Amino acid sequence: MTWALLFAAGILGGLTGSVAGLASVATYPALLVAGLPPVTANVTNTVALVFNGVGSVLGSRPELRGRGRWVLRMLPVALLGGLAGAVLLLSTPAEGFEKVVPILLGSASVAILLPRRPPDDGDGEGRPVLRTVAELAAIFAICIYGGYFGAAAGVLLLALFLRTGHGSLAVANAGKNVVLGLANLVAAVVFAVVAPVQWWAVLVLGLGCLIGSRLGPVVVRHAPSGPLRLAIGAAGVALAVKLGLDAYR
Repeated sequence: MTWALLFAAGILGGLTGSVAGLASVATYPALLVAGLPPVTANVTNTVALVFNGVGSVLGSRPELRGRGRWVLRMLPVALLGGLAGAVLLLSTPAEGFEKVVPILLGSASVAILLPRRPPDDGDGEGRPVLRTVAELAAIFAICIYGGYFGAAAGVLLLALFLRTGHGSLAVANAGKNVVLGLANLVAAVVFAVVAPVQWWAVLVLGLGCLIGSRLGPVVVRHAPSGPLRLAIGAAGVALAVKLGLDAYR
């Protein structure tokens, strides 16, 4: 029964993660229900979500064509951010983030709902240097958060890419999948070496994530972008309200 629960949660998490960056909303609670303590569930979840990154990036290949320089520019930032977040998780308590997460998530979700600048179909070449540096700094901060706690980090990245004009919803989602996948990968490597990862749960949950995440970019590619953007933003706001009630009550 536990294995079936984790597999189903993995499929749901992979699908929602590759579409809206909300994978942990399904996967982390399932690990707690399976009997894992919070810290063990957190690090096991991070390692399992490596499969989510693999599936979502494979599914996003059409949107990533011609954007190689943009991806290469983000790669070291994502890796360093994920590493820093993993180190923070292993050396500091997570309580401080619990009160900040609802604010960050709520702000990002509202940003997704608001009208945005016209899409930029290029890879960012020719942009003002200060704007590029500011965007990379924001990516670095989000990746630190992703490696440290992770809940809805994808929503923050998706909002950032939409507000900075990185193409359509599908293209912005593809960029989110790459960056979050890289940050999650380096954090998972750290946890695999020094943290109490439950590998049986990683295997079952990760297989579900791989299946669900492979389907997500297909949904984003073919669904009407307006209603889908509203659905992602509304889901993020609802989750922010729930996390806020849990953190501040």
